Amino acid sequence: MTGNTLTLRNARLPGSDERVDVSIQDGVIRRIGFEDRSAPGESIDLGERWLVPGLWDNHVHFSQWAQTARRLDLSGTTSAAEVATLVSGRVPAVAPGETLVGFGFRDGLWPDAPGRGVLDAASARVPVVLVSGDLHSCWLNSAALAAHGFPDHPTGLLREDDAFAVVKALGTVPEDIMDGWVDTAARAAAARGVVGIVEMEMAWNPGDWQRRIAAGINALRVETSVYSQHLDQAIALGLRTGAALDGTGGLARMGPFKVITDGSLNTRTAYCFDEYPGLEGKPGAHGLLTVPADRLVTLMRLAAASGIRPAVHAIGDRANSLALDAFAEVGCTGSIEHAQLLREGDVARFSALGVVASVQPEHALDDRDVADRYWAGRTGRAFVLKALLDAGASLALGSDAPVAPLDPWVTMAAAVGRTRGDREPWEPGQAISRQAALAASARGRHTIAVGEPADLAVCEIDPFVASVADLRRMPVAATLLAGRFTHDTLRP
Repeated sequence: MTGNTLTLRNARLPGSDERVDVSIQDGVIRRIGFEDRSAPGESIDLGERWLVPGLWDNHVHFSQWAQTARRLDLSGTTSAAEVATLVSGRVPAVAPGETLVGFGFRDGLWPDAPGRGVLDAASARVPVVLVSGDLHSCWLNSAALAAHGFPDHPTGLLREDDAFAVVKALGTVPEDIMDGWVDTAARAAAARGVVGIVEMEMAWNPGDWQRRIAAGINALRVETSVYSQHLDQAIALGLRTGAALDGTGGLARMGPFKVITDGSLNTRTAYCFDEYPGLEGKPGAHGLLTVPADRLVTLMRLAAASGIRPAVHAIGDRANSLALDAFAEVGCTGSIEHAQLLREGDVARFSALGVVASVQPEHALDDRDVADRYWAGRTGRAFVLKALLDAGASLALGSDAPVAPLDPWVTMAAAVGRTRGDREPWEPGQAISRQAALAASARGRHTIAVGEPADLAVCEIDPFVASVADLRRMPVAATLLAGRFTHDTLRP
């Protein structure tokens, strides 16, 4: 061999105890077998660890994920009063002129309702913005409502587009600071075996990632999405799904056109055929359709004709049905993001139409109690991973970080076990195999092969026989992107 050569020795492949050497040249796997120990190039002994394809998170909001660690954690709260107590305790530490930002509350089962008065009493004049765990609502006190243009809002609980506007405003930190946070988050992702992400941030993602990669942020491959407000700009620049972005050395590529057609379950805005219990006969009882069907078809047709693959957010069963109708009318392929609740007759349409089911299995565990209440009698049609696979659909697993952790091992554990901790599995008939979960987290690969890019992860446990708990905590010894180490505990 010539060129830049690396040999990974004494590796094991998933499901096998056989040891192999893997030779990498110029970022590509060139041989799997046994190599002459005197072969040129660097040689690293994996010590019989397992070598798996590098992992992708197929749905993230990366800037928000990078900011989450810097926000007040509300993920364990069970009432508005408990949130107010946490806010009150943090207010003294907020610098003058700053906003207290929290993340992670889920109010779907709370005994008391979020309200501006509750936060006002806890926060004095400090602006407070609390972002829900599903990203589809924000809870603001009076000071923050005035600052964000909603001074007369009756409750302080903003939903959907209003909430998205507030979240976007929170992200307007100086680029150098944000990029530093992003770099730290990217390295942390690499330490979990991640080699790539699909960026779904509501921003001009192509430009953001061109800047970041030019500045040396190079731990991940990135596919950058655009939303409706940037679709014309992407088309004018000639960006096409799969094409490398200028100045990124192929690390960043154009991804999909993202369009959000309904809300979320926790916010009770996922668009469903059935009414939500307690909302019968009221406006919004079925959830919220944020993009009418004819508008969706127009947007998808424009994107597809310009070479940009549509990715349609749909959570409720009616939203999913309408999204599939739109794919059929436009005649293009793409993905449905989330696909949480499906009519039985719509499951087979994913495969027939060539639509990828881009799902986040950890959401099933976050939402199980809310689903049992608001989708009562229908949870057998929720997060139907096995049914989709059995029908021939392609699965792409992700986290929707920061809604769930950016950690494909957590994602795979949820898909395989349908539970976490000591709880009984939820709708266990929809669990999938470890092999299928790995493939859905690694661009269709559950093992490595000659000729593929050397995007690899080195694991301490065989993922094909690991317990669900071990999958969730999987120790990762190293990660390689095109044969370059982005995480390494193997070498001194």
